[in-house]
Amino acid sequence: MISSVLVANRGEIACRIFRTCADLGIRTVAVHSDADAGALHARVAGTAVRLPGAAPAETYLRGDLIVKAALAAGADAVHPGYGFLSENAGFARAVADAGLIWIGPPPEAIEAMASKTRAKRLMGLAPLEAAEVTEADLPVLVKAAAGGGGRGMRIVRRLAELRDALEGARAEAASAFGDGEVFVEPYLEHGRHVEVQILADTHGTVWPLGTRDCSLQRRHQKVIEEAPAPGLTEGLAKELRALSVRAARAVSYVGAGTVEFLVADGRAHFLEMNTRLQVEHPVTEAVFGLDLVAEQIRIAEGRALETAPPPARGHAVEARLYAEDPARGWAPQTGTLHRIAVAPGVRLDTGYADGDTIGVHYDPMLAKVVAHAPTRAEALRRLAGALESAALHGPATNRDLLVRSLRHEEFTSGRMDTGFYDRHLDALTEPAPDPLAPLAAALADAHGRSRFGGWRNVPSRPQAKRYAMGGEEYEVTYRHTREGLTADGVRVVHADARRVVLEADGVRRGFDVARYGDQVHVGATRLTALPRFPDPTAQIAPGSLLAPMPGTVVRVAEGLAEGAAVAAGQPLIWLEAMKMQHRITAPAAGTLTALPVTPGQQVEMGTLLAMVESSRP
Repeated sequence: MISSVLVANRGEIACRIFRTCADLGIRTVAVHSDADAGALHARVAGTAVRLPGAAPAETYLRGDLIVKAALAAGADAVHPGYGFLSENAGFARAVADAGLIWIGPPPEAIEAMASKTRAKRLMGLAPLEAAEVTEADLPVLVKAAAGGGGRGMRIVRRLAELRDALEGARAEAASAFGDGEVFVEPYLEHGRHVEVQILADTHGTVWPLGTRDCSLQRRHQKVIEEAPAPGLTEGLAKELRALSVRAARAVSYVGAGTVEFLVADGRAHFLEMNTRLQVEHPVTEAVFGLDLVAEQIRIAEGRALETAPPPARGHAVEARLYAEDPARGWAPQTGTLHRIAVAPGVRLDTGYADGDTIGVHYDPMLAKVVAHAPTRAEALRRLAGALESAALHGPATNRDLLVRSLRHEEFTSGRMDTGFYDRHLDALTEPAPDPLAPLAAALADAHGRSRFGGWRNVPSRPQAKRYAMGGEEYEVTYRHTREGLTADGVRVVHADARRVVLEADGVRRGFDVARYGDQVHVGATRLTALPRFPDPTAQIAPGSLLAPMPGTVVRVAEGLAEGAAVAAGQPLIWLEAMKMQHRITAPAAGTLTALPVTPGQQVEMGTLLAMVESSRP
């Protein structure tokens, strides 16, 4: 029996595994980088071990340090989580060689399937040779051979872009997974991403645990997932399950894994097999009433699965909540997460607690929110409502995109495909500010002033406050009167520092208000309090390209130097943050007049990266 588990991972997946271990009475061991010394996963574990020396982004890729940590802490088993070393056969062998139990598939199965190129060949398929790609093959997808999560992936629609796509994908894959191998495959524009969860024991039983649909993806990263996949014929669903069992048996698979397909024109095209637990595993758990982590542990202890899995019940949907700002090109956001809370009745998997800091070194995912209900329509409604009412006080998030996606007619009718956001992202992210939110913020801030001389028995000038909201600035006015706070066009029913109730056109609405410095949250609306009069010195020179987030300059365009002519949209600088590379491009055709950064340089948000003087008057 396993008595102590070290989780070779961080964040929400480490916390999620620890939760199951606690339920089973198993002691827990966390590992952490210096940047994660105060992280939630390090705080909730029974024991936490610092991984010394390596840079924060590389720490969790040091299998040698992790094995030493397990031995030092007295763990008898290691769970890899997902990402990092979860699909590294060498790490799995090192764990076993140290006399520890590996809670995952055999190294041989990882080697056969963790590399997507080898997996395709095992299934009788072959990727394209990059050097032989022609215009007739386009569009193609450059893809990391190891790992997932959208990292190391590029769509190529023009042959001239292939070289840069290969280089960028290799660099991103090496940073995220410690393996820079990439491959090229045809890109199907309008397919659906459907996968099958499998669970296999050491006694020859393989469970295909239904289907999941993960078609809603942005930048090749899954955003919303659900189980079962809607709209599949029974024949196609049966074929997907059979192919998945075949893949598992082909490599004598053991443990939890996922077989992924692209479904187009009623046909299934094998993509890959992920030899680990998936981010979206909670939807399968909800539908089948299972704890997949508990099943992984039992399988690692040698126990047998039942002959057949439990029956599926209802429908489950998961949304990935990210700290990213749509108004800034979806740049990952950092800062303090003052509060994170969702309504009862949905599942919240997170690696953060109130007051934690979102750093620059790791993935910007804050949480996964999961709803389960008897029908798909009910599950979508429950999840959208829970997200809309959630308290998310901190940096900007993708909450609005998630809510609007869950309510979009193409998605609710089950007609979506992987091109959903290509068609609808602009409309789904169109700012829709609540016109009463700035007034509610101002009234909450003004609460109590009338008791300290704010009201005078003569007509007074209105008080004014300015806020930034949805990329726009708003000014609102109010007055202190004998009756309390008043504002034109609405009746102030109640106002205190945390709650404001307003009535307009006979409709009464309540707003919960929270303020943290200049950051104000009114319900689901995020505002920034602005000074009454703008600072005339706080002007940015035209053509300035500022870092949209803290990160590392990993590349400057070849031959680029001050005085060079640049074209509009030309990539100038590549910035890496949270394991993703972000291209900084020229805003207009002109001349590069400043280039103060070099590869390897760490920059803070707002740092000047380059300056382009437009050739247009």
